Amino acid sequence: MTAERGTITGWHVLLGVIAFFAVVFAVNGYFMYAALSSYTGVVSKEPYRKGLAYNERIAEDERQHELGWTTHFDIGAGHVLTLRLADRSAQALRGLAVTGKIGRPSTNKFDAKLAFVEIAPGTYEARPQGLSDGAWFADVEVRARADALDPVYRLRRRLWLKP
Repeated sequence: MTAERGTITGWHVLLGVIAFFAVVFAVNGYFMYAALSSYTGVVSKEPYRKGLAYNERIAEDERQHELGWTTHFDIGAGHVLTLRLADRSAQALRGLAVTGKIGRPSTNKFDAKLAFVEIAPGTYEARPQGLSDGAWFADVEVRARADALDPVYRLRRRLWLKP
C-alpha cells in the first residue's frame, strides 16, 4: 500500500522527531561549551586555607573600621582611577604606598596591576591600560610604606565603564 502524495507517514514523523532532538542537543551543547569556557566556577584559590584565616580577616576589617578613614574612589575620563584618603578628622593621608589590581568579575584573563601615584596630598591616581566597557572589580591595598608586608587598609569596588 502506498501513501498518497502529500500525506505524512511514519518515516516523516520519525525524521521530524530526530531532527527536533538533534537541534535541542546541538543548542544544549553550545550553551554548555559557552558556560564552561567563560567561567571556571572557581570562586577562590585555596578556599580551605582562606577559611582557616577567616577570623583574622574579620579582625583586620574591625581594625580598619576603627581607623575611621574616609575614602573616595572614582574612575574618570581616560579610565583614570582616583583614590582620596582622609583620616577621622578629614586630614589628607599622605605618603602611603597604594597598590592594587583591576579585573573582570567573571575571569582573570584581563587582570592588571595598579600602581597608584600621589598627585596631591591624600590623592592617589592610577592609569590602567586596556580597559574596555563593562563591569570591573578594583582591589586596592594601602600600606604605610612600600616595603610593609601587611596592608593597613583594603578597598574593593565594582566599577562600570561606559562608552
